[in-house]
Amino acid sequence: MRLRWPRRVAAQVLVVQLVITTGVMVLATGLFLAPLGSELDDAATLRALAIAQTTAADPDIARGLTSTSPSPTGPVQTEAERVRRATRALYVVVMDTHGVRWSHTTSGEIGRHVSTDPSAALSGREIRQIDNGTLGRSARAKVPLYDSDGRIIGAVSVGIAYDSVRQRLIDTIPGLLLCAGAALGAGALAAVAVSRRLRRITHGVAFADISALLDEREAMLHGVREGVVAFDRDGRIRLANDEAVRLLGLDADATGRALDEVLAPGRTTDVLAGRVDGTDLLAVSGSRVLVANRMPTRDGGAVVTLRDRTELELLGRELDSTQGLLDALRAQDHEHANRLHTVLGLLELGRHERAVEFVAGVASAHRASAEQIAERVGDPLVSALLVGKTAIAAERGVSLRISPATLLPHRVVDPRDLVTVLGNLIDNALDAAAERRLTEPPAEPSGVPSSERSVEPFVEVELRAEKTTAVIRVSDTGPGVPPEMRERVFAEGWSTKRPAPPPLSADPSDPAPIAFRRRRGIGLALVRRLSERYGGMARVTARAGGGAVFTVVLPEALAPDDLVGDGTPARQLTSAGESR
Repeated sequence: MRLRWPRRVAAQVLVVQLVITTGVMVLATGLFLAPLGSELDDAATLRALAIAQTTAADPDIARGLTSTSPSPTGPVQTEAERVRRATRALYVVVMDTHGVRWSHTTSGEIGRHVSTDPSAALSGREIRQIDNGTLGRSARAKVPLYDSDGRIIGAVSVGIAYDSVRQRLIDTIPGLLLCAGAALGAGALAAVAVSRRLRRITHGVAFADISALLDEREAMLHGVREGVVAFDRDGRIRLANDEAVRLLGLDADATGRALDEVLAPGRTTDVLAGRVDGTDLLAVSGSRVLVANRMPTRDGGAVVTLRDRTELELLGRELDSTQGLLDALRAQDHEHANRLHTVLGLLELGRHERAVEFVAGVASAHRASAEQIAERVGDPLVSALLVGKTAIAAERGVSLRISPATLLPHRVVDPRDLVTVLGNLIDNALDAAAERRLTEPPAEPSGVPSSERSVEPFVEVELRAEKTTAVIRVSDTGPGVPPEMRERVFAEGWSTKRPAPPPLSADPSDPAPIAFRRRRGIGLALVRRLSERYGGMARVTARAGGGAVFTVVLPEALAPDDLVGDGTPARQLTSAGESR
């Protein structure tokens, strides 16, 4: 049966850790036992040396060696045997300068020459070694034997049975193996614990799967058209894909830095940092409208996804403009229908002259209103916006007035920005004025003094040029903005209006109407961002008599007196317009 290498990361780590732990324990045991044998040999020879030195220092042995002859019952043999039994040595041999034994464990060896060379000891050196003799292998030591005058008269050789040294080594192995087994068991338990934790963290995937997942992650992060920003538990940017870098305008070294260091304070930073709760949160980054969703991760960090809704918002505003144009056309259609009915009635009654006067008066009044706006507002886009908003305001029962102080030449650098600012302000003002008209009780009869009657709702627009600065002021007779909310109305995603319901003709199961329904709280935020981009400001104050006044200042929004926005001389453009 073939052993197969496991595929999962946790199993591979467990096997590798067990193999490493076992190998380390075997190596450690071998490295411990190898020097232990040498140390035991060294300890045995030292012990033999100590016994030999003690024996050689006994004066009775020196006297017996010089005064008697070798004998199994002589004083040298007697004293040497006493030392051997007391120290449990294998043998204690005393020899003369000729190498003849005067003592030995076996009495028959006394008087014979020793089996090993005694010249080193007889020359005055001490010897320690493991060697073989007549009694077998032993740890032995040899020392010179001196008389009372300090002359070498022989040598003492002491041996310790090598079997006892080996037995000590063998006796040490079970305890050593027990310790090694305990360490191996502890290492195995630690390996199992690490493996389980790793399996839980990696969800049981294999190394090949991890590599594939990383490749897929990189491809997905840098291929999707949504921005993805990941944060760690300390709020530092862990990852930002290419789209997030583009949408937020991050630097190349943003990874690893705190969010507050790479983005300016504001709602966008608060949304990304999780200081604003909710889903599909709106934020404005530069000129882009973003929708952000934040999802926390297990390690205390978070992942934020960003969707660019700029084009959708622009499309929605174009739809609003189209809807506004349709509303204006519908209002004019109703108005023209009523006028045609009036003319038809006059003609049927035969009052032809009266019909001619009525048509002339209506045409003159309409032309006078349009001409009044065109005279005061030189840019055709801005004046067309005001004419269209006038018709829409009339249909909603609100009067749109042009302030007598309005005077804006046709030197607008970028009319689209001015149309965006003015259109948002007028739409908000019309909503506020119409809301107050609907919620107020009807006016008292004509007998009530005029000071006590309800004020007719209106919106007043003032456009002024101060050198190259355009000043826009839109006031309304709506409910106004409380002082504590005058800064919040310019925040992205904040609005006092309820979301508009879907069209009655829409299919409830069809998500398209909901997908194209624009969110509230973007218009005034874009107004402030545009004003800040021009280096100006946007603010709201209270109107005398009730209502609100929105003022926007756009420095450098107008070209100098001698040039218009596209570089054409102002006099040339003026003359061309007059000729037309």
